[in-house]
Amino acid sequence: MKNGPTKSETEIAIRNAVIKFEQEFMGRGPTEVKAFVLRDMVLVRLKGVLTPAERQLTKNAEGVDMVKRMRQNLISQGRERLCNQITAITGAEVTGLFTDIETHIGERMIVFTLARDLEASRPPSTIAS
Repeated sequence: MKNGPTKSETEIAIRNAVIKFEQEFMGRGPTEVKAFVLRDMVLVRLKGVLTPAERQLTKNAEGVDMVKRMRQNLISQGRERLCNQITAITGAEVTGLFTDIETHIGERMIVFTLARDLEASRPPSTIAS
């Protein structure tokens, strides 16, 4: 049986793919990205995602709505590309992509649901006890 990448290696690859996507598709990268494989889900937490212009817009409710809608539209346009990257990294089909942004703190969460449990089929991360 072939050993695939560890959970940590998969999470790093996902993190790097999301950073590259953000830079190329959204125009700038976040200040921090963490990716977590949780059974049949991938959770990605992005910090520092708002541009200076978006930070100005989010000072009122109408601007918050506008930024959220714009970000949703952008992720929708890049959805296929992003899902294909996650599938290539994990070897599991992406069945869903969910995302939201918290404009007050400039963080976005992306959750990918997968067709299978990655933790049941990959070697565990090496964690010192």
